[in-house]
Amino acid sequence: MGKERMKLSDRVFEAVATGLVEAMERGTIAWPLPQPPITDPDFPPIQPIAPSNVIEQALGILQMDRAMFESNLNTVVDLIVPHRMNLSDDPFEVHQKWLHRRVDKVAERLLFTVATDWLSQAFDHTAPNTDRWWLAIALINGLSTVPHGQPVHQGYHLIESIALAERPGTWHTQPDVGPHQLEWNPHAVIPRNTGVVAHDAGVEAARWLIEKLENGSQERRLLVMEWVRLLLQRPNLVEPLGLEALLLRRASDAEPEVAARVTLCLAKTIEFSRDTGLELAQRLHQRKEVLLRRGMADVLTRMFRRLEWDAVPFLNDMLSDDDEGVLAAASATVGDLRFLDSELWADTMAKLAEHSLPIVRRNLVPFLRDYIEQYPEDERRLLPILWQDGDEVVRSRMRELLMRMEEVSPNHFAARLEDFRKQGCEIEGLWASLSHRRPERSSMWQAWFAGEGEQPTSPPASPPPHSDMDASGELPSVDDAYELLDQELGFIDD
Repeated sequence: MGKERMKLSDRVFEAVATGLVEAMERGTIAWPLPQPPITDPDFPPIQPIAPSNVIEQALGILQMDRAMFESNLNTVVDLIVPHRMNLSDDPFEVHQKWLHRRVDKVAERLLFTVATDWLSQAFDHTAPNTDRWWLAIALINGLSTVPHGQPVHQGYHLIESIALAERPGTWHTQPDVGPHQLEWNPHAVIPRNTGVVAHDAGVEAARWLIEKLENGSQERRLLVMEWVRLLLQRPNLVEPLGLEALLLRRASDAEPEVAARVTLCLAKTIEFSRDTGLELAQRLHQRKEVLLRRGMADVLTRMFRRLEWDAVPFLNDMLSDDDEGVLAAASATVGDLRFLDSELWADTMAKLAEHSLPIVRRNLVPFLRDYIEQYPEDERRLLPILWQDGDEVVRSRMRELLMRMEEVSPNHFAARLEDFRKQGCEIEGLWASLSHRRPERSSMWQAWFAGEGEQPTSPPASPPPHSDMDASGELPSVDDAYELLDQELGFIDD
């Protein structure tokens, strides 16, 4: 071991020892600790007497097993150092300065590695170590302090493993036996179960940990919301962990930032339980904080796909909001109305076309193609209203739509030009763009618009290419075909 590596190892070990004591002190404030989910009947668990005993035991194990610390340090350093070096280089030598500046980050990863190791020993079904359980649950509780970084990514996997009472990383999938293994049976038909099964005692411990975070500081409540957002991907854990009730409570949280995280869970909650999801959406919608209103507007599209007509009142309220961010997000969701009621959608589009906010009018343009397909006569005169607005972003997108309409349906294009004429719209910009793309057609349309020519029509379709494989004629007989081949390919026999 080199001198620089020993120096870095000592610094990191000191930081890990300090962080371990601090985390265990925080994690043992909630006393007593939950019972271990996995126990050995021959060796019943012994409940720790006081938090100080747990802290002393954790620090003693860390100091005693220095070899495991060095092994974990090598793994963590290989993960975090930038891989811009040769494979034969020693990261402790090449990146020693970089690592010395990030001792705290290395120590944090090592503490989560220690917690994972202890939890794995506690969930060893052949020989569960209950002493490691008390250490692991207290350390995880103490490390769960901020809603970013390792507490989110590593903490989520640990809380999920606790709920399943399985060693971290061993329960995700059940690999199928392949032909390269001795136990493979090609005639066996065994349905593969890829779902997860909640463990009763593990769920109790997981709920204890979630409760401590939920009743903690704002940072810990934000962290538990990050866990819940990920746990909703496991439907089998939603009901056992009581995530629905937790979301309803956090929707009424005094801190708007915490409640805003609930909006990110709305879609999955509605999929799991429509009634609970609708109640949760209504509770969030009643709050007046700008952060909550914008968060609800951002997830409005997902709500439309799951709540359908029940999401329309949310849209109507958001379209009457005075916040520009809410109006921008809500107007971009108007297109979802066409799947429920096309008339209501078209009327809403016509109403928003005269909105005072430019971003609202711009958000209508992507839906104009669908609008023209359903209402080719444009009875609501939506196109002239948007064109007359004068916004260049709107006009540039509309020019592309109108020029495509001129290619596909000249009659409808002529009708739209007549609408522009009646509304007194200036269309020189349309002629300029059409002249760049199709000069001859532009001249013909300008002449017609000025009353000096006939309305252009679609060019005649080009005749289909001639093919010798045309089956319209009679096929020759087999003998005639052989004779023809002999005449054309007779040189091969020479």
